[in-house]
Amino acid sequence: MMRFWAGLCGGLILACGASAAPGLPAAADLGAEAAAAARAGGPLVVLYSRADCRYCETVKRDYLKPLAADPRYARRVVVREIGQDRATPLVDFAGGRTTHAAFAAREKIRLVPVVAFYGPDGRQLAAPIVGALLADFYPTYLERALDQASSALKKP
Repeated sequence: MMRFWAGLCGGLILACGASAAPGLPAAADLGAEAAAAARAGGPLVVLYSRADCRYCETVKRDYLKPLAADPRYARRVVVREIGQDRATPLVDFAGGRTTHAAFAAREKIRLVPVVAFYGPDGRQLAAPIVGALLADFYPTYLERALDQASSALKKP
């Protein structure tokens, strides 16, 4: 009987782990990532999140991961995540060494989720999307911001 419960619990743990969606790639070198996106004609899209933020998971799962896989955007945007609560090493737009948490603080990120749109020089190309907003309208807000950011990249 003990083996049965151990097997059942182990199977449930594995099943839960297998169903958990992996995150977005963590930002590592903002300048290089934004330059790659700009070469493709789009912005660097950054999700600022926290590990304990369920709204961040919703934005990631329902909007940003599908965006990164959408043929209309996959080749022209780079999507990365910065953890407001993480000490993960990061190279900023100027080539300086920092951490995810320090960079988020420098960008004055207080509430999450925030989706920001950057050019290779670190300039924000569209107003960030703050919060999870209404699910019915979020794709429209995201598409509008992406179009605005892409247009801003083309301006001298």
